[in-house]
Amino acid sequence: MKAIQTIATVTSDGKITLQLPPDIPPGEHQVVVIIDEKLSEKEVIKEKRPPLDFPVIHVDSWSENLSLRREDMYGDDGR
Repeated sequence: MKAIQTIATVTSDGKITLQLPPDIPPGEHQVVVIIDEKLSEKEVIKEKRPPLDFPVIHVDSWSENLSLRREDMYGDDGR
């Protein structure tokens, strides 16, 4: 048994086309097909989408006596 991971193309009439490595001999083979739906979803995401619209929050200016020094925020011992 040999596991092969590749990308296959599925046509609108449900036929599948894929390329096998050259070490697979001609003839009949039992094949198991697993459809990774996540890959199909990624293809949909590749389509152009509108830019993200993040909310904008307007805040007033900081107070004049605001200190962001470590000692002022956590105390003298740094905790």
